[in-house]
Amino acid sequence: MTIFLILLAIVFVILTALVVAKTQSIMKGVKPEAEVGDNDYSGAPDKFNSANGAGLFIFWIMTMIGIVWSFNDAKKYFLPEASSEHGVETDYWFWVSMIVITIAFVIVNTALFLFSYLYRYKKDRVVSFYPHNNKLEVIWTVVPAVIMAGLVFTGLRVWNKIMDDAPADAEQIEIMGKQFAWTVRYPGVVNNKFGKYNFKLIDDAANNILGVDFADENTYDDFSSTTEMHIPVNKNVLLKIRARDVLHSVFIPHMRVKMDAVPGMPTKFWFKPTKTTDEMRAELSNGEFDYVIACTEICGRSHYGMKLKLIVDDQETYDKWKKAQKNILTENPGLMTKVPDNMKAIAMKYVPAVEAEPAAVATVTGDAGNTSKILK
Repeated sequence: MTIFLILLAIVFVILTALVVAKTQSIMKGVKPEAEVGDNDYSGAPDKFNSANGAGLFIFWIMTMIGIVWSFNDAKKYFLPEASSEHGVETDYWFWVSMIVITIAFVIVNTALFLFSYLYRYKKDRVVSFYPHNNKLEVIWTVVPAVIMAGLVFTGLRVWNKIMDDAPADAEQIEIMGKQFAWTVRYPGVVNNKFGKYNFKLIDDAANNILGVDFADENTYDDFSSTTEMHIPVNKNVLLKIRARDVLHSVFIPHMRVKMDAVPGMPTKFWFKPTKTTDEMRAELSNGEFDYVIACTEICGRSHYGMKLKLIVDDQETYDKWKKAQKNILTENPGLMTKVPDNMKAIAMKYVPAVEAEPAAVATVTGDAGNTSKILK
C-alpha cells in the first residue's frame, strides 16, 4: 500500500507539472488587448484544431459501436423472460424507458460531438449572437417534462397494482428467512387458514423454527417445508414474508418478485405465475431447469447459499401435492407437548398417524386411557 501511494504521488506531481507547463505555453500566445486586430482571436487554436474536432466525432462513432457491441454481448446475462403477469408488464415499461433514454442520449451526444467538428474555429467565420428564444425554451422544457411524467405515472400505476392488497382468492403462502435458509408454511387443506405465530415461541430444539402458536386450532393442519415451495400456475399467489434474525430479501428472478424480509415487520408480495416448471423446461429444452428463490440482501458469510427451489404446478398437480403433505404435528410428534391440555383432543384429529401408535400419543398426553377414547 505504501509503494502504491508513493507511485500515486509521483504521478500526481508529473501531471501537475505538465498542466503548469501547458498553461504557461498558452499564456505566451495571448496578446495584449491593444495588439489584437479586427480579425484576430486572442485564443486562436493551434494547427491541430481541425484534427481535434474530427477526432472527437470519430471517438463518438467508435463509442456507439462499442455500446451496440457490449449490449449484444451482455444480453445473455440479462434477466430471463418473465414468467408472471406483472413481470411482463414491468419488463415492457423498463424497455420503453430504456428506449426513450437511449434516444435522448444519442441525439444529445451526437449533436455535441458533431458540433465540435462543424463549428470548429475558423478565422473568417462570423459568429451569431443568439441570447434568447422563448419558444425554443418552452419546447425543450415541456417535451421532456411530459415524457418523464408519462414514464413516472405509468411506472407508479404498475407499482401500486403490485403493492395493493392481493385478490381475495389468492393462494396464501408464508416464507420466513433465517441464516441461512428459507422455511415455507402453508395453511392446511382442512380450514385453509394460517395458525398464529409468535417469535417468543421459536424453539429450534423442539423443531418449532417458525414460532407457531399451538394454542390456535388453525395451526394444527398447517404444513411446512425447508426444501421447496410449490405454487399453482395462473392463480394469484400472495407471499407473506418475514425474517427471524437479520435482513433478508426474497428474490424470484423469473417472476420479477423482490421484497425484503425484515425482522419484526412482516412484508408481502403477490403475483400470478404464467408458466409451469414443465413448460419452462420444454421452452428452454432443459430438463434440469428449476425456478429458484434466492436471498438478495447480504445476511452473513453463507448468504450466497441461501436458495430454495420453486416448483410451479398446474392446479390439479398442486392440489394433489397439498393433500399429500403431512402437517407440522404429524412431522414432529414431539410438538404435541406444546399443545395446551385443553386443546389436545382437537389436535389429535389432525394427526392420523398416531392411530397406529396410541402408546406414543399416550406418552405425550400422559394418559393412555384418555388417548384411546380420543382415537375412537
